Formats: sequence, C-alpha cells, structure tokens
Amino acid sequence: MYIIYFMSSVTREYIILLSLIFFSLAPVAAKGEIYTFVDQAGVVHFSNVPNDSRYKPVNKSDSRYGLRSCKIIPLRQCAGHIRGAARRYGVDPCLVKAVIKTESNFNCLAVSRKGAKGLMQLMPGTARDMRVRNPFNPKDNIFGGTRYLRKMLDIFNGDLKLALAAYNSGPDRVKELGRIPRIRETINYVNRVLRHYRQYKKYSSGV
Repeated sequence: MYIIYFMSSVTREYIILLSLIFFSLAPVAAKGEIYTFVDQAGVVHFSNVPNDSRYKPVNKSDSRYGLRSCKIIPLRQCAGHIRGAARRYGVDPCLVKAVIKTESNFNCLAVSRKGAKGLMQLMPGTARDMRVRNPFNPKDNIFGGTRYLRKMLDIFNGDLKLALAAYNSGPDRVKELGRIPRIRETINYVNRVLRHYRQYKKYSSGV
C-alpha cells in the first residue's frame, strides 16, 4: 500500500506526473489504479488503496497529465489556425502570436495554478463563454482566445494596453480603474506581450 501527500502550492499536473512515476517504480504487487482527492486544507492525496470515499481514479491516459503534460506546438502547425482566427475576429495575427508566446510559450497542454488552460490560457468560464469545447485543442483554444481578445479590444475602444491588461486580470477591474492595474504580474504581462508583438511585426509579415 502506498499513500503520498503533496501541498496545494505544487501544480496538480506536476503532482500527478510525480505520482505516476512513483507508482510506476513500485513493486508489481502494488501496481494498479491510482486514486486522488484534495482535502479541505488543500492537500492533494494519492493512493493505490482508496480507503476514503473522496478518492477518485486518476485517468492516466488523460493528455493533460503524465509525460505529455508539456507539448510544444511548432509555429507551422498552428499558423493556419492563427491566421484563420485573426481574419475571423479582425485581430492582427502577430498580436495573437504574441499572446500565445507570453501565455504558454506554445505549450498546448499548459495549465496555470489558477486553472487557465491551453495555448492562450483560457479560464474555464471564459472557455465556456467563447464556446471552446476542448481548451487543449490548439484550434479551439486559438479561436476562443482570439475571440476573447477581440472582445477586450472592443470593450476598451481599441486601446491595446488596456485590452491586454483586461485579458490578464479581467475587464471589470480595468474598467473600474480606467488604467492598467498596479499589479506586478499584469504590468509585466502587458510589457511582455507588447515586446513580442513588436518583434513579430518587425521580423514577420504576419505569421
């Protein structure tokens, strides 16, 4: 019997990766299904003996976990999706590319500590609003993320800096302040996107 615990400060995907490696090295007699749950203190539990009703089986074939928790997509594989989404929603493809670079560095299986997923790091609620079926699917994510970026640009009358700040920290906060929030993460995010955007505009004719 094996039971392991991890604190919630470690990302769930990394935890599951470690657990899968741990159990893969366990004796044959102990191998089998892996179960997990998160308790009220935020501690993540794993066991191959589910002695608590809160345990649920880990799907080891889920592409979000295990050794496939990082999958970098070459630009040539998503360039068509970027162009298509940019045309549909009237957004510069270099800007879409810059957001992807900043958000996930083209890792289509990226998951943030807050639960944002995929290339353009869509939160679950945003993904639903943008009608994204599978946030880990590059095409779905790019079209949903570009649609949301277009929405932010429209809300802030084309002000790119405010639109990017809203993409990162939410439109309500930016609308209330009328400026980029004085949050280090948001300020750095806007600066990184704009830096990548300038580079892509300089060295590319689009995508």
